[in-house]
Amino acid sequence: MAGRGYRVPVGTSVVLMPLRHPMEAAIQSRSLALLTGHPTVLGLGPATPDFVAGLHGKPYDSPRDACLAYLREVRRLLGPEDDDGAIRLPSLAHPGVKTGLGVLRPALARAAGQVADAAISWMTPHGYVQDTLLPAMAKGAAEAGRPVPRVVTVVHAAVDRPHRNPYRLAYTAARAHLAGPHYTDMLRRAGLRVHHSRPNLGARALVDAGVFLHGPPREIAAGLAEYGRAGVDEIVVNVAGVYSDHGREDAVRDLREILTACREAES
Repeated sequence: MAGRGYRVPVGTSVVLMPLRHPMEAAIQSRSLALLTGHPTVLGLGPATPDFVAGLHGKPYDSPRDACLAYLREVRRLLGPEDDDGAIRLPSLAHPGVKTGLGVLRPALARAAGQVADAAISWMTPHGYVQDTLLPAMAKGAAEAGRPVPRVVTVVHAAVDRPHRNPYRLAYTAARAHLAGPHYTDMLRRAGLRVHHSRPNLGARALVDAGVFLHGPPREIAAGLAEYGRAGVDEIVVNVAGVYSDHGREDAVRDLREILTACREAES
């Protein structure tokens, strides 16, 4: 898209660390910043223990420590050259790369506060972000003597239209995450009754609790505004359920109407 002239700021959401050496991640993110002409957010995450073991032979001894080491190495590789003899990327002018860490629970939120420019959460209720993740991030930032990172939250949404079932849309969009113990643990901490063995019931819980936003565009915009009031700096509206069940045109239509309603609410 950048090569065809669509030069807009982008972020990666959460790239799985086991798939890339830190050097490769640093090179690719810097290349993306050069191609788009804008700073790039490189979001990173440790993946599940089984996934890591399948690629590396065993899980990380400590996902938190692995994240800290990986982000520090990426930041070092992208940093200015000096005389310490350590390998770095060749000096090259570019718009810049910001590092992000995927966070669901307090341990990685604290780690994000220590080393990341942004904390990226997925499917996290706004109250949980405010009461659990933000305090952990602030603690980590204070320990490292640095500013608290920006918070980016991915929120599932779908406009209420005839012949759409919100529970089905939520299941289509989130069934893989609802089958993950780490996601359901986060949701239980936030007060939802879910279990990774029953993703269908988890999808219902997402809709009923307003974590999956469904309704007229104005209601969805109001739900998104709650995240801003909770301290979220950037909201990513995810219409994956609509895209999967109803196609691209319907998904784009939902996004247009939701974002228009957000602009009208702000004016």
